[in-house]
Amino acid sequence: MSALNLNLPTLSSSLVKSGTTTTATTTAQQCYIHPVVLFSILDHYLRRNDNQVRVIGTLLGVRSDDGRVTEIRNCFSVLHFETDDEVEMDIDYHRLMTTLHKRASSREQVIGWYATGKALSKHAAVIQDFYSHEAAPFNAVHLVVDTDMTNGQLGIQCLQGSPIGTDSSSKNCLFLPLPYELQYPDAELTALQAATDSAESPEGLALLISDMEQLEKSIDELRNMLQRVTDYVHRVCAGEAKPNNVVGKYLTDMLAYVPKVDTDQFAGLFQTHLQDILMVAYLNNLARAQLNIADRLQRIV
Repeated sequence: MSALNLNLPTLSSSLVKSGTTTTATTTAQQCYIHPVVLFSILDHYLRRNDNQVRVIGTLLGVRSDDGRVTEIRNCFSVLHFETDDEVEMDIDYHRLMTTLHKRASSREQVIGWYATGKALSKHAAVIQDFYSHEAAPFNAVHLVVDTDMTNGQLGIQCLQGSPIGTDSSSKNCLFLPLPYELQYPDAELTALQAATDSAESPEGLALLISDMEQLEKSIDELRNMLQRVTDYVHRVCAGEAKPNNVVGKYLTDMLAYVPKVDTDQFAGLFQTHLQDILMVAYLNNLARAQLNIADRLQRIV
């Protein structure tokens, strides 16, 4: 058996034996994934050759200084060919693309690799061994994306490999689950919201709305979320719903961040801030008008 996938606790560090030298490898404890990575993987899978069952590629991102926190920001496809007995991948293409990406973003480094499918491939341990050298001295992260949507949704597995056994064979690899979260930057979140609106539209179109309409929509969503939380708390207090300690702790932590401000004081602060914003907008429009007048006078002269 070339790979094992067991649900064991995440290790903070491991020892990698290569020949006669034993080196320490730092393993991650938390992983953050940008949505653009998943879209790139899906695009790669849709553009695959007809005879390909799955696709693989390289993950790029940044790590914390101690290597315990990993952020996957980007990825690119890697050509490969596999059979039941062997697997081949274009290493020269991988290293060329890595060099080009580092020119565009010097902070990004090789984090690991991705593959499509609902389970680990029989050659996963061999490929993991290659990317472990590319990501050294940190452990490589393996992202498995279920493009077949087995359970009706896009399944994601975030794993990291750890060598097992007494010999240094690349096939002796233990894949451990790695906690992950999807991280939504503001720019990507806006694009995802537009894509969601287009999916719900009968024509498949998403119209861009103004800033005031976006603000109104955000306030309505916030009111709906607050109403759902209020109804849940009332049901728990009335004994109609079973209390959840995790939800209760989360609500307590959230309320601790809310500043204790009197209603009248908050209204005064809001009006003052609103007047400042209107003044800045007025001065901006005034400066723009003066520049337009000066440009036209310059053309006349």
